Amino acid sequence: MQKTAVEKSNDPIAAQLAPVGRETVQDRVYLELRRALIGGLFEPSQVLTIRGLADALMTSTMPVREALGRLITEKALEALPNRSVRVPPITLERMDDLLRARILIEGEAIALAATRMSPRQVSVIESMLGEWDEMRALRHKKDVDREVTLNQRFHFEIYRACGSAVLIPMIESLWLQSGPCIRVAIYAFSEAGEVDTAHFHRGIVAALSVQDPTAAREALVADISRPFNFLRNKLQSEAASKGKS
Repeated sequence: MQKTAVEKSNDPIAAQLAPVGRETVQDRVYLELRRALIGGLFEPSQVLTIRGLADALMTSTMPVREALGRLITEKALEALPNRSVRVPPITLERMDDLLRARILIEGEAIALAATRMSPRQVSVIESMLGEWDEMRALRHKKDVDREVTLNQRFHFEIYRACGSAVLIPMIESLWLQSGPCIRVAIYAFSEAGEVDTAHFHRGIVAALSVQDPTAAREALVADISRPFNFLRNKLQSEAASKGKS
């Protein structure tokens, strides 16, 4: 039976996924699910059904099925035997693999961007730090979505300046696979009482402002390694605790 508008508004997923229109519906479904994955809307190991997503997106099952197939091919989702899919679980091996690839690809992109960015472009990303400070001052959980979005804007504003049409899709794919992990890390930082770490972004801006590719790469590596290292330590600690019990 089709859900009413009231029922949809009470559905946690439906409340966060934007309904798609009828024109170019297949691409729009794919892009919306892609946006949700990069933004960490779905949790690691979360099982997703075609019908559930179709209802949330207010569309038919066919475009959802095709979008999921594309995302499975991109390693952003995993197929399950019962025709459902899931977000890949967080494992030490997967995190290390993703981090290694991100350091290689994104490190090269920022090194290229460092020698190409104009003072105006640097000023644009520097202005985002003001938005970051404003967001952090509010300090409530609803800002997680804004934090994820602002972080993505900051990084891709830099990467687009690298001048490589090949690197950008590769970086997008890595972010697609990393999104759920980063979301978990943000919540873990909050639970652990971690202080504001915008200084990592300030280090990146400082390196770009003097066109230093080595310093820019080092600042980026420190920035993107932190959530992965935090989660790795958390998983290892939890595994050790289970082993003792």
